[in-house]
Amino acid sequence: MKILLVAEGATLAHVSRPLVLADAFTGMGHEVVLAAPVRYAWTWKDAPFEVMPLDAQSPEIFARRLAAGDPLYDFATLDRYVDLDRTLIRDVRPDLIVGDFRLSLCVSARLEQVRYVSLSNAYWSPYFVQSGAWPVPDLPLTRFLPISVATPLFNLVRPFAFAQHAKPMNALRRKHGLGGFGRSLQAVYTDADAVAYCDVPSLFKLRDAPPNHRVIGPLLWSPACEAPPWMRTLPPDKSVVYMTLGSSGRADLVQPIAAALSEAGHVVLMSTAGADAAAQITNVYSARFLPGLDACRVADVVVCNGGSPTTQQALAAGKPVLGVASNLDQFLNMQTLEGAGVGEVVRADRFTPSGLIAGVSNMLAHQGAVTRARKCADEMSALSSSVVAAQILHL
Repeated sequence: MKILLVAEGATLAHVSRPLVLADAFTGMGHEVVLAAPVRYAWTWKDAPFEVMPLDAQSPEIFARRLAAGDPLYDFATLDRYVDLDRTLIRDVRPDLIVGDFRLSLCVSARLEQVRYVSLSNAYWSPYFVQSGAWPVPDLPLTRFLPISVATPLFNLVRPFAFAQHAKPMNALRRKHGLGGFGRSLQAVYTDADAVAYCDVPSLFKLRDAPPNHRVIGPLLWSPACEAPPWMRTLPPDKSVVYMTLGSSGRADLVQPIAAALSEAGHVVLMSTAGADAAAQITNVYSARFLPGLDACRVADVVVCNGGSPTTQQALAAGKPVLGVASNLDQFLNMQTLEGAGVGEVVRADRFTPSGLIAGVSNMLAHQGAVTRARKCADEMSALSSSVVAAQILHL
């Protein structure tokens, strides 16, 4: 089978999952083509599959839209994407398309009559029921309103805001004779012939979902780098915290978080992901990139931005996780992990060193979080990338 994987590249996560699948599908004997923005070329060096450049909106524009609460893509961008997608599909002539947040594929794949599977997270599914109110992300209104006031206000206006976010995709579908979604942003994000939700199945459960919507397990990825020698010679008498805010965390909090952890007596392993390193801070060991799963195994607690990639690495290593969350995706992920007792969330817009340290200390002091995280690790050990890839082929 010839499989086209399309990685939008809004964040590194949307490239890493297709990368893992590309390797898995290649290992299974399929012919694979990965389409991704060239800015991520460092992630597929020496890849055993073909890679084609993908024209995509920059992560910087995506981040600005996200921070402002604006629709992530306007109609003009999505309309241009359809033309680009159709040219790509005609050039590759795949039997199957697997896309990660390339929203236009729900139109272009159908117009080209190729089966399309979308990668997503369960908390964006129409069949995932939120436990309580939707968490309010870091928005302009949270900078002057108490969270206790901002949360109900956000939940009051959320359906109307989501309708605005869905508007460009509704217009795109109508232009091509496919009809609109109405107000549902979840329908926009998961419109495909089948949807594979890349989450831990026991934690993220769907209700009344059709067979073509399934939680298949995480797709874990780390950069191809060796662990630095200092990861084998860490002080044995101190707790170890692995810290990374990734490509979509608050870069301005890297230094304050590292300093707070160090001052509290923890050893800090830090992957800067290109942000300024926390230089001259005692007991902070940093590198631009670290093998994430190895770092999680060494750590006692993981501190990250709350997004699914690093939290899944933490759980795969059997470690509880603290998420310093800012955008809605991160809050939704952490809301489920917090409810399952394997993590805690700290608001980036309310960050204080004392709040961070209290959260880390709480997870270190309570064995229950570690026990539950280890159960997740046992579950995930049976969900290799080839097992997850095989499920996609049978959706």
